[in-house]
Order: sequence, then C-alpha cells, then structure tokens
Amino acid sequence: MEIFILAFFTLGYLVLAGADIGVGMLLPYLGRSGGERREVIAAIAPFFLGNEVWLVATAGVLAGMFPELEAELLHGNYGPVVVLLVSWVVRDVGLWLRGRLPGERWRLCWDGAVVAGSWGLALSWGALLGHVLLGLSGPIAALPALVLSALVLSALFAVHGLAFATLRLRGELRRRAAVLSGGAGEARTYALTAGALMVIGVLAGTRLPLDAGPTASLLTPVILTLLPLLVAAQAWVWWTFRHRVTGPSYL
Repeated sequence: MEIFILAFFTLGYLVLAGADIGVGMLLPYLGRSGGERREVIAAIAPFFLGNEVWLVATAGVLAGMFPELEAELLHGNYGPVVVLLVSWVVRDVGLWLRGRLPGERWRLCWDGAVVAGSWGLALSWGALLGHVLLGLSGPIAALPALVLSALVLSALFAVHGLAFATLRLRGELRRRAAVLSGGAGEARTYALTAGALMVIGVLAGTRLPLDAGPTASLLTPVILTLLPLLVAAQAWVWWTFRHRVTGPSYL
C-alpha cells in the first residue's frame, strides 16, 4: 500500500503540475503581448497552487515512509534538486509579482522569471528521472544520457502544456496552442501526454528500492484518511474552472 501511495502522489504531480510547467515554458510563444501573456497565465492561475500540494505530499511521503530511498535519491543529485527548488521559487515569485506594480518592464522581468523557472523545473525533473532510469549510482560517463533525458522530458512537458492551454484558451491563443493537437484533438493530446508522463514515472519507480521504513504503518492510515479530501478538493477546482478563459486573472 505504501508504494501505491507514493506512486499516486508522484504521478499526480507529474500530470497536473506538468501542464503548468509546460505553459510557463512556452509563455513567449503563446502570449505575444502583455495582455496575451496575462490571459495565458490565467489558464493555469486556478490550478498551480493546488498542483504544488502534490509535490509537497510526495516529499512528505518520501521522507516519512521511505527515508532510505530519500537519502539514496538525494545522493549524487544535489545539483538537480537545488535547481528544482530554486526554479520552483523563481517561477512562483514571477507569477505572484508580475501584476503587482504597473509598468511593462516590470511585467517583462517577472514573465522572464516564469519562463526561466518553468524551464528549470522541467530540466531538473528530467535529470532526476533520467538518473533513476540509468541507475542511482550511474557514472559521470552517463552525463550525455542525463542531458538527453532532461531535454526529452522537457519536450514532453511542453507538449503537455500546449494540450492543456488548448483546452483552456480561446481564439488566436487557442489556435497557437493547438499547433500539435489539431484543434479539436486537444483532449486526446492531453490524455496521450499525461499517459506518457505516467509511463515514465512508473518506469522510474520500478528502478527504485521501495522498502518502507518503520513509520510507514503509522502514517498509512492517516494518509488514506486524508486522500479522499485531497482528491475531492482537486476535482472541485477542476469542475469550478472547467470553462475556457475569458480574460485575465488575479496574477
């Protein structure tokens, strides 16, 4: 059961937050002006904070239920982990500050932070998952393969973000986002990219030593009790904001 809990939160984060990351990566392409960029960001505004809860939950489950695995994952991966955390902060700071003061230069600065942070998140996740797939003790000779895996996963995040943006945007912005999905096929494209992210996550999981720690038996009932609440809250957010974006948001 502990393995399924870890997989549930990890795969949930990759699929849900992967869309936010992809949209942020392609913000300059999707939004050609300040107004357009604000409307693009409105597509992810209701979701990105809730999606980050899945990452926090994944880290908590990893630390509380799989402490040995946490230590092994961090060993040799300090660089990607630091980049991931810094990118996470930079992306969120950019989202919160871009609309707080007037001025095009101010918004351009923080839009750049959103793009840089999103790319940092995608590349660091690609490097981490690539390291796991190559083996936790992979040699330095594997660096080209790690770079390749980071780029491949980043491209997958980008396509996933395009599919999500196509589902959320309208007009010319939707047409730009639908460059790979053909417009009416955005739901199918989103399902395919979500499935691909889940497959990568599952393959990485099969390479990990998933031995639960002594506290797992205590934490499992608590997590199973809270899990329906998290799923219900996520479902409520998606249902509430199921319609296409019609204008800028609070960001």
